[in-house]
Amino acid sequence: MRFAYRFSNLLGTVYRCGNLKFTPDGNSLISPVGNRITVFDLKNNKSETLPLAAQYNVACMGLSPDGNLAILVDEEGSALLVSLISKSVIHRFHFQKPVHSVCFAPNGKKFVITKDKVALMYHAPGKKREFNAFVLDTTYYGAYDETTCIDWTDDSKCFAVGSKDMSTWVFGAERWVNLVYYALGGHKDAIVACFFEENSLDLYTVSRDGALCVWQCDTELNGLKPRTPKSQSTDKEESAKDLDEELTETQKGNEVHGKASGNEKENKKKVKYSCAAKYFFNKEGDFNTLTAAAYHKKIHLLVTGFASGIFHLHELPEFNLIHSLSISDQRIASISINSTGDWIAFGCAGLGQLLVWEWQSESYVLKQQGHFNSMVSLAYSPDGQYLVTGGDDGKVKVWNTSSGFCFVTFTEHTSIISAVTFTNSGYVVLSASLDGTVRAFDLHRYRNFRTFTSPRPTQFSCLAVDSSGEIVSAGSQDSFEVFVWSVQSGRLLDVLDGHEGPISSLCFNPVKCVLASASWDKTVRLWDMLDSWRTKETLALSSDVLAVAFRPDGNELAVASLDGQITFWDHENAVQTGSIMGRHDLQMGRKELDKITAKQAAKGKSFTSLCYSADGQCILAGGLSKFVCIYHIKEQILIKKFEISCNLSLDAMEEYLDRRKMTEFGSMALIEEGNGDDDGVIIPLPGVKRGDMSSRHFKPEIRVTCLRFSPTGRNWAATTTEGLLIYSLDSSLTFDPFDLEIDITPSNIRKVLHQKEYTKAIVMAFRLNEKKMIQEVLETVPYDEIDVVCSSLPDLYIEKVLEFLASCFEKSRHLEFYLMWTQKLLMLHGCKLKTRSDKLLPIVQFLQKSIQKHFEDLSKLCDWNCYNMKYILSISQQRGMKRTGEDSENNDLEDSSNEAFMEESAVHL
Repeated sequence: MRFAYRFSNLLGTVYRCGNLKFTPDGNSLISPVGNRITVFDLKNNKSETLPLAAQYNVACMGLSPDGNLAILVDEEGSALLVSLISKSVIHRFHFQKPVHSVCFAPNGKKFVITKDKVALMYHAPGKKREFNAFVLDTTYYGAYDETTCIDWTDDSKCFAVGSKDMSTWVFGAERWVNLVYYALGGHKDAIVACFFEENSLDLYTVSRDGALCVWQCDTELNGLKPRTPKSQSTDKEESAKDLDEELTETQKGNEVHGKASGNEKENKKKVKYSCAAKYFFNKEGDFNTLTAAAYHKKIHLLVTGFASGIFHLHELPEFNLIHSLSISDQRIASISINSTGDWIAFGCAGLGQLLVWEWQSESYVLKQQGHFNSMVSLAYSPDGQYLVTGGDDGKVKVWNTSSGFCFVTFTEHTSIISAVTFTNSGYVVLSASLDGTVRAFDLHRYRNFRTFTSPRPTQFSCLAVDSSGEIVSAGSQDSFEVFVWSVQSGRLLDVLDGHEGPISSLCFNPVKCVLASASWDKTVRLWDMLDSWRTKETLALSSDVLAVAFRPDGNELAVASLDGQITFWDHENAVQTGSIMGRHDLQMGRKELDKITAKQAAKGKSFTSLCYSADGQCILAGGLSKFVCIYHIKEQILIKKFEISCNLSLDAMEEYLDRRKMTEFGSMALIEEGNGDDDGVIIPLPGVKRGDMSSRHFKPEIRVTCLRFSPTGRNWAATTTEGLLIYSLDSSLTFDPFDLEIDITPSNIRKVLHQKEYTKAIVMAFRLNEKKMIQEVLETVPYDEIDVVCSSLPDLYIEKVLEFLASCFEKSRHLEFYLMWTQKLLMLHGCKLKTRSDKLLPIVQFLQKSIQKHFEDLSKLCDWNCYNMKYILSISQQRGMKRTGEDSENNDLEDSSNEAFMEESAVHL
């Protein structure tokens, strides 16, 4: 399965909208990112985006008490039941309307969702197989406006529902005699959150205007009395009526209405609530409304977030202020506290910011933020361990591919980043910007150590660095020139002119010092960097050139033009060797405001980014579309097409016009809906304004701005509207044998292995191509037999063994054993492998990446141990010196005492 690339991870986007959830153990945080969810492992410092997606952005999320199941509900009310163990979708359900919140009962048997004015209680899916995972149990009515929040009691007997009508309703999850429902008022704005006290019916309610009400209940949890079943009636009509009611309840679910009945009035003692206290948070300005809240029942900690980015920590019920801090100037959208109460997670939708704060030590556990605007470009480091991205916000971010976290951000640029790249050493990042500068950043000291500028101000649209890392060039967008600098001295070496249009792309030949520059003037120029910077060749095309890329061996040049074609050139002889018409493969979607069909819109689109595969046989192409295409260059055919997103919350996703969104006045997308929310605009009365009147709601358009293959050939990455998507080869669940025969079975392989025919067993294992079987065979080979087995391996299987060893280095603990295999193979077959260096280069780089990662981890540990040993040795030496000094003093005292004793004895004599 050579092109079985699957979605692996999402970087650059840590939070989009929805609510945050900690896992029950408190070590991981689940964050919704668009229509996906990402699990941040805070203990092991890793992040993983699950390979499942909803149709729209995830609006709310519920997590089961055991942490095995999650319910994801998107903006349109479509729900996914997800297994966090298998990372797959178990069930799909549609609630027909937008859902505001989801909450599981503490016992895990039921869950409640709120939509419109009602709360719906469902039976939670269990371990048994069921025909329908979501079975409606009871529908609760009472609120006069949209319901907003839910909270359960610790014993799952009751739950509370907050509403926008400024009231909070307490409902019984079962049939209780003294509690059917209870309505609580006292607020002057919509309820943001409600929380039960631990093992009690006492309640806290928080409203949007910054008010906190403390409600005390006169009944304990064990004081709730279950309703006794009705006695059997002799009247046939009553029994038939009861039977009809039971049938309707089983089919449609029970209904609880917030209206008093005659039977309820007959009951003597009912549950009663009283307002014990009412507190107000400090407000600063009209827009500092309370937007999010969370409460930890065991330590009585209340955390509230406001629209100004300020958050408060209070201790309840005394309402003692612990902290009052600010994380940004944007609205805090979600707050969550882990099970131990040590970590607090904050999500800011405006900035795409995710923070995990340890409030006792006042330190950050996690501080991540993606690009504020869309990403523009990316580049892999030579060993494939790091990724650098540049965005429209003028920031350059460096990401770790194994952990998925950004570990450094450079903010020296003042305008849009147009291109980024690594030097061949992997420790220098270069970036070009529209602010007229090209900057070089050092990844050792995390600083900007070089700034390259042009003689007159210009905007740089593209960037390239040669294989030695000594020469950097940037193309101008307005002066149509290519500027060349020296990285060592920072001096401008030359200005290459000759183009008659903006420079769109630059690329250095990996083998020779030749620069290819593409321009909108329908030409590609080849510049010889060693021969007086002269134009070596000019390639003429039929349309504007948008992207150019060299093959890894430097013998071929790929060019993408505005007419949708990808042409391949033998640049030494200036001969075109092939072309691919890829316009129909882009399959552009239809925008909401388009007046033409998606098929007609795709005719004007083209590829804007090209990248060769690691072996140079295929090319990866993407553009202003949701599809990324892989073409085989020699056969000139489409091998595979990847759909990078299915999120309908983005624009240009629909293929056909939705007539339901069209009115006689035009599309519904042209109408600004002021719904009165925090981020909306409301005009309640003529002449009265509230909110930011300049704010606009827009749907970002799906597009691919840059594509890059990893040097190892195992991954490729794309900067898109959703973030930085990484696709990798995942062969763990695929059976892909090589030259398989009937007699090659696991039992036969073990039989040959038992006979100590190790070479034959390895060959048979690789023909079966089962990873666990190969690992078992390799680890059975004795240490002293590795040299003999490596020398007798067929040439065909040497590359396969090396590739398998590189993959084993990432997870296996047998580091020295696999290093011995690698060393013997490279030493014995190095001359043979040189003839196939082009195909072997990705495998060697894969090996280098895995070994380098272990080297960095172990070198830090070894250095730390060396320092500790030196410290212990120096302390022991100091203590030894003190002891020797003390011993000498004691000896002197003993000698003086002996002399005095002898003198005294002589006197007595």
